[in-house]
Amino acid sequence: MNYFELYGIPVQLNPDQVYVKQKYYELSRRYHPDFYSAASPEQQADNLRISSDVNRAYKTFQDQDAIIRYVLQLKELLEDEEKYALAPEFLMEVLEINEALMDVEENDEAQVAALKTKVNELQDEIYKPVQPIVEGYVEGVTSTEELLQVKDYYYKKKYLQRILDKIGGISNIAAR
Repeated sequence: MNYFELYGIPVQLNPDQVYVKQKYYELSRRYHPDFYSAASPEQQADNLRISSDVNRAYKTFQDQDAIIRYVLQLKELLEDEEKYALAPEFLMEVLEINEALMDVEENDEAQVAALKTKVNELQDEIYKPVQPIVEGYVEGVTSTEELLQVKDYYYKKKYLQRILDKIGGISNIAAR
């Protein structure tokens, strides 16, 4: 049973967070191990497994990138430790940002802020083409080609997130 089946929702890239939260509480109560202390060892083990799945699913549903990753894995379009080749143009743009990041002078908050803005703008730029796919995904209707576009976005966003993490580290050092 996948996370969507467990939560009783169709496979999608943008689940309703209010519903997910309500369903999480409902499933957590239903499968909480404390309610099955008098059950058979097999039933206890089953409920513990389901309870763990409920928690993992909820954690996944709270993170847009994790949802995308999960759906792409369900569709067998994404593998763990996959060596995905990004477009050279994107890599050149990211290389320029990384080089600028290495040249940031200590305590230069304006340079750091400008780089952060540039990365955020690039994230917005790469999301625009896939936004209709992510927000309008329909199981059985959305094509593999569209999901491959989402996969490309996913890997680009991961790359940009690493840069934002570096920028955050530099910002923390500059704030000291």
